[in-house]
Amino acid sequence: MDIKRRQGPGPGVPPKRIRGGLWDEDEPSQFEESLAQLEETEDENRLQEAEEELQLPPEGTAGGQFSTADIDPRWLRPNLRALDPSTEPLIFQQLEIDHYVGSAVPLPGGPPVSRNSVPILRAFGVTDEGFSICCHIHGFAPYFYTPAPPGFGAEHLSDLQRELNAAISRDQRGGKELSGPAVLAMELCSRESMFGYHGHGPSPFLRIILALPRLVAPARRLLEQGIRVPGLGTPSFAPYEANVDFEIRFMVDADIVGCNWLELPAGKYVQRTEKKATLCQLEVDVLWSDVISHPPEGQWQRIAPLRVLSFDIECAGRKGIFPEPERDPVIQICSLGLRWGEPEPFLRLALTLRPCAPILGARVQSYEREEDLLQAWANFILAMDPDVITGYNIQNFDLPYLISRAQTLKVERFPFLGRVIGLRSNIRDSSFQSRQVGRRESKVVSMVGRVQMDMLQVLLREYKLRSYTLNAVSFHFLGEQKEDVQHSIITDLQNGNEQTRRRLAVYCLKDAFLPLRLLERLMVLVNNVEMARVTGVPLGYLLSRGQQVKVVSQLLRQAMRQGLLMPVVKTEGGEDYTGATVIESSGPAGPLKALYYDVPIATLDFSSLYPSIMMAHNLCYTTLLRPGAAQKLGLKPDEFIRTPTGDEFVKSSVRKGLLPQILENLLSARKRAKAELAQETDPLRRQVLDGRQLALKVSANSVYGFTGAQVGKLPCLEISQVSLWDANGWLGY
Repeated sequence: MDIKRRQGPGPGVPPKRIRGGLWDEDEPSQFEESLAQLEETEDENRLQEAEEELQLPPEGTAGGQFSTADIDPRWLRPNLRALDPSTEPLIFQQLEIDHYVGSAVPLPGGPPVSRNSVPILRAFGVTDEGFSICCHIHGFAPYFYTPAPPGFGAEHLSDLQRELNAAISRDQRGGKELSGPAVLAMELCSRESMFGYHGHGPSPFLRIILALPRLVAPARRLLEQGIRVPGLGTPSFAPYEANVDFEIRFMVDADIVGCNWLELPAGKYVQRTEKKATLCQLEVDVLWSDVISHPPEGQWQRIAPLRVLSFDIECAGRKGIFPEPERDPVIQICSLGLRWGEPEPFLRLALTLRPCAPILGARVQSYEREEDLLQAWANFILAMDPDVITGYNIQNFDLPYLISRAQTLKVERFPFLGRVIGLRSNIRDSSFQSRQVGRRESKVVSMVGRVQMDMLQVLLREYKLRSYTLNAVSFHFLGEQKEDVQHSIITDLQNGNEQTRRRLAVYCLKDAFLPLRLLERLMVLVNNVEMARVTGVPLGYLLSRGQQVKVVSQLLRQAMRQGLLMPVVKTEGGEDYTGATVIESSGPAGPLKALYYDVPIATLDFSSLYPSIMMAHNLCYTTLLRPGAAQKLGLKPDEFIRTPTGDEFVKSSVRKGLLPQILENLLSARKRAKAELAQETDPLRRQVLDGRQLALKVSANSVYGFTGAQVGKLPCLEISQVSLWDANGWLGY
């Protein structure tokens, strides 16, 4: 919708040709011709059927229901075949992982079913055949660590568990879901803090296993305040890894990365045929220990046939007033659907308020009542069942407007757009702040099980442009523009006749088509899938969270292999890091526009500058020495380095740092991806490999920023400062 983005076309964008009048019958636009060509291509072998469809009357569907007769069979997912869980494994690509609190179910080889509420992880995904699936993963419980106090032994475990349970109960933060003990178990283990080189190896730690993820915070707080332990007084316990998201904790322990392929072995999972909780075609339950995670390599790098929906809405606003859902109606909703891997959209649908003339290449459905229009689109969403929903500014306008408008009109069955049965799609305000993008206020519409990729938000985050209007970015990246309809005449077009509403529908379809093309051209979906795989976080985290969670995920995975733990650091705003010197292309008189040299001038770029410095000097949390520690530990001068800032780090001959190991893995994986890319000929696989090498590059460069972020999970200025000093030194400053 143009009125929701009122800015001009933007610099460098030629003005759109304006038709002479409201009722002009101009030649078909290039977009209309493209739609017609798509129709011809699809219907070569079904001309008779197509002609009958185009002769359908434009009147609205009776009762406002998007009935089976209104749905083209090509819009639906393939029919689910019979599945035998006892003999067939189930393999799918997971897109999203979240959790909920519910009741346990009996599973093969599983423990006795608890009567208490338990956390259940939920993985939404797609199989190779295109079936949608929801996998309920059971048996994984939240936990964190704390160093055992001096003198603490196995005989103290039961006393501490009892005292902590009582303290959480008194804290009255258990809530109605907690019907059993808060602390399920407590065990002694040997681990080592990753912060600093101590030279003494592992020491005793406690692993505290809790009933629900939300109990981690009160348990951590109470332990920090001090818990009485008979015979040891009331020691305070420092938390380790108590600020790790439950989904990340599970994915690290199960060696699952974002968007990878999971396999449920035959005989290990149970299929739900009754009492399903979601709208997915397949719904299964499995123990977390039985899930097989396939690393995204070789054949497991492929992407499932995901269903992508792009949509746009039009509203009949009042002159000079921005549309308000309490007063201004939704008059059109246009949608395009794409199966990932196919060249063209398989679905082109225009839902209109009041009759609209047919559009060759698109299905037109008209309704006399706005309530029926809204409910028809909600029913369409459930029938089409998209995995990814995109558009332009859908996060802050289209989706919130639709939900608010349906609430105003009391369309009670509209706001159930996600995949969980009976779960409303709600609107909430959100704020996001990072050094990269600053602070942004936005809205979040919950659609559990579906990934939202708002192209406006993607462009704001990833690109620096002079204008972010849909017209400007489409011209910049695609060389295309919106249809030539001014927002000031949208209401007049709606109040006109079938032909003027058709003109508006073509405009709305183009506004849904352009974000889909941007998604493909900029490889947004592929790049985010590969970033999720490289960093190990769910796809949704990349779109709604900052940079730090990606590094934390990689750090936890590497640390777990070496028995190291990440401490919880209380951060405060303070001194921050800066970047390396950037050579500006300007002189005393201003920007240098043109220079002539009669001898060749070579310019050099340092490949992976910050990662190279961190690897060369073994800079890491695990190699940092406290002041005076080198002498106390008896380290020889050739076993550690002293930086210009006075900080000391042990060399790799003493201990190889975690961060250098992560960086080496990322950069070597990037070299392999680029080598494969050079040999690959398949266009889709080339996209995946190109997205992967880019994700690996970005991830390697973000590690330095993670150490310098003062309001972060694990800031360490000693690392970021020496990296900066060395970068400027290597550049000659």
